[in-house]
Amino acid sequence: MTKNKRSFAKKKRTSLIRGEWSGDCRIGDRSRSLLDRRDVYLKVMSSDPEKMMSKADKMTKLTLTRWSADWRGATELYEQAANGFRASNKYERAKVALEKASQGQVMQSSPWDAAKHMESAAALAQKLSIWNEVADFYRKASELYVECGRAQPASDALGKAARALEEVKPEDAIQLYTDACEILEEDGRDQMAFDLYRACASVYIKLEKFADAATFFLRLGVAADKCDATNSQCKAYLSAIIVYLYGHDLKQAEKCYNDCSQIDAFLKSDQNRTASRLLTAYNEGDIEEIKKVACSSTVSNLDHAIIKLARKLPTGDVTAVQMNAGDDLDEDDLT
Repeated sequence: MTKNKRSFAKKKRTSLIRGEWSGDCRIGDRSRSLLDRRDVYLKVMSSDPEKMMSKADKMTKLTLTRWSADWRGATELYEQAANGFRASNKYERAKVALEKASQGQVMQSSPWDAAKHMESAAALAQKLSIWNEVADFYRKASELYVECGRAQPASDALGKAARALEEVKPEDAIQLYTDACEILEEDGRDQMAFDLYRACASVYIKLEKFADAATFFLRLGVAADKCDATNSQCKAYLSAIIVYLYGHDLKQAEKCYNDCSQIDAFLKSDQNRTASRLLTAYNEGDIEEIKKVACSSTVSNLDHAIIKLARKLPTGDVTAVQMNAGDDLDEDDLT
């Protein structure tokens, strides 16, 4: 074959591939036409999340010609639709798409990805102020993480829900914080729950449920004891005592002090000495000493919520508190 013929043959093959040859065989044109139509279809689909949702819904339903649902393909479309809806600020539709994407991941035995989608849906529900769905979606995400054997993200999901609901549904937030703590306790990860104990106690304080707040600080102390976190443990016990005093319960504050002092780490701590000075000042009715102790460096190193309470001490009439403490004494008891 001459040089010119070889060049002509090469050019013809290239033209066939590109669809430029005008001879009898126009395979290139047909291939390019199919590709062009596919690109146009995908472009339309990508620009219209509603059509993606519709197509995805059809892929999950059985028909005479479809004997099994295509959850993989449908989930991909739901995910793309969610992105499209979010880009156009259609958060309600994006939330629905993420719920369906989560279901699709569950059907594919992928609880981790399903949980991630539920968390994203919960965040959108929060943006839309649909508070019941915020709690429900985060709880579902937590359950899916538990299914994966992942206690930390399961607890984190409930913590996110609790923080979102603190102002609008504080009682629900408390329950969510409590459940988040229990997940970590059951998994032996008590140290990771410290912030959750504090957050829950703070919500109780806002609701003026001081006994419950003190109880959560004591739970924090027990958890810290398991982890040998002595500093956190002692701070928690002092915090509980201050909360009792703020709630006008000197008797319970003294009982708490005596019980906690059975623990060697607390007995030898600065927090113990501060609590002792505070209780002594209360029993002596020494208002100036109470204020002085409340402003001490030891108290200043506690959580912000407790510092605020301490700075307001004493609350009520200290003289009356002193008299009530004296009334508890039995005149016939000479011991």
